[in-house]
Amino acid sequence: MHKKIYKPLFTLLACLMAITLWAQPTGDTSKVEMADRFRADGKIYVVIAVLVTILLGLFIYVIRLDRKITKLEKDFNNK
Repeated sequence: MHKKIYKPLFTLLACLMAITLWAQPTGDTSKVEMADRFRADGKIYVVIAVLVTILLGLFIYVIRLDRKITKLEKDFNNK
């Protein structure tokens, strides 16, 4: 019963997400004032460094978590 609900619900969610994309401005999107200001001040590199650090931290966390879970599964299956 529940599996029949997931597909239409997912389709509706995907359509709603697509509708939000229509709300984006259609003008000149190449001019982003905040990014231009960060580039001019040289702070864009700080922003990129912080983003890369956060993403690397997340990837390392997920990899370590996967290894721990795999080890627990092996220990559980050996008993």
